[in-house]
Amino acid sequence: MKTLVYIVLFFFGSLTAQNATFFDEANALYNDANYEEAITKYESILKTKQHSAELYYNLANAHYKLNNIAPSIYYYEKALQLKPNDKEILNNIAYAKNMTVDAIQTVPQLGLSRFFNKVTHTLSFDNWAKLAIVLMVVFVVLFLVYYFNNGTTSKRLTFVFSFVFLFLSLFSLGLAFQKQTLDTKNNPAIVFAQESEVKTEPNLGGSEAFLLHEGTKVQVLDTINNWKKIKLADGKTGWIVASDIKLLNNF
Repeated sequence: MKTLVYIVLFFFGSLTAQNATFFDEANALYNDANYEEAITKYESILKTKQHSAELYYNLANAHYKLNNIAPSIYYYEKALQLKPNDKEILNNIAYAKNMTVDAIQTVPQLGLSRFFNKVTHTLSFDNWAKLAIVLMVVFVVLFLVYYFNNGTTSKRLTFVFSFVFLFLSLFSLGLAFQKQTLDTKNNPAIVFAQESEVKTEPNLGGSEAFLLHEGTKVQVLDTINNWKKIKLADGKTGWIVASDIKLLNNF
């Protein structure tokens, strides 16, 4: 059994070292403006199922240099999934999106909906759940202090604060499930076809709803055979041939 473990560790160690070498070689090719060869090297690392924001970012940069609109945006988006607040990635993806044809206005969120969505996305599902547990522990401690305390003032204060923390714990738990729901529904994709005709129905006989061009980001809502129901940032929906888009959540 130990021998098997050593073999597995040696294999993954060798694979990591090899990928580090490929990454350095790809970066050198990129710096020499050999962008196509750099892309090949970066993609060879992806084939080993090893992913990183740096790898996707450099791969996106190489495609951007070749004016490959869809792949550059796709890999910048992949990098953002791993590092959502990285300023360099956000800056470069903005430049890449300037090359796209489709000008789609995002429907603004208003009032409480905007506020709660912003709050929900401040933490991941796991972190909201952990916060809920910590707050619940504080509630239990304060309630025990209240229960065994004989002082009138301190008893009243611990009682009030214990239920404040109980409320915050339940609120955090609710945000955790809300975050999980939003993440489950979030199924983005990038249009890779130079031009794609979006239909009102999932078949070639359906009438044209609108046209999309490479690099546009969409949300996938449903799948029927080789058709995907998509939604744009402006609220428009339609059906697109599955091969015309590439899902971002696939790693």
